[in-house]
Amino acid sequence: MKIVNKQFGEIEYEANQVFKFDGGILGFEDLTEFLLITEQDSHFCWLTSITEPEIIFPVFAIKLLQEEYVNEGEFEPYGIVKFDKDPQNITVNLKAPVFINQNKKVGFQKILENENYQVDYPLFVKN
Repeated sequence: MKIVNKQFGEIEYEANQVFKFDGGILGFEDLTEFLLITEQDSHFCWLTSITEPEIIFPVFAIKLLQEEYVNEGEFEPYGIVKFDKDPQNITVNLKAPVFINQNKKVGFQKILENENYQVDYPLFVKN
């Protein structure tokens, strides 16, 4: 099987690589099947819709930022990234993470009630 988008071009995949999100992603509830594209030597991954291949969510493993971040069983938390031309303005959503189980190929998004988790957590800090 394959999908095509402007960012990655043609992507070939097998059925066992597809992640199922029963509730979709907030604002995109109808999109329930995604590929998790990783790039060598990068901390960013790309959650890419199978149904709408131009819908791509850049994600970042939150445990790289905060080791004590909330756990959801066997699911790893990822924050959706908001990019900007200025690296100082690149942020990660810690308030509504995407939880992904790499082995079972399932995921979900959850809004956390903890007020310490920001929607726009700065990924880079100016020294």
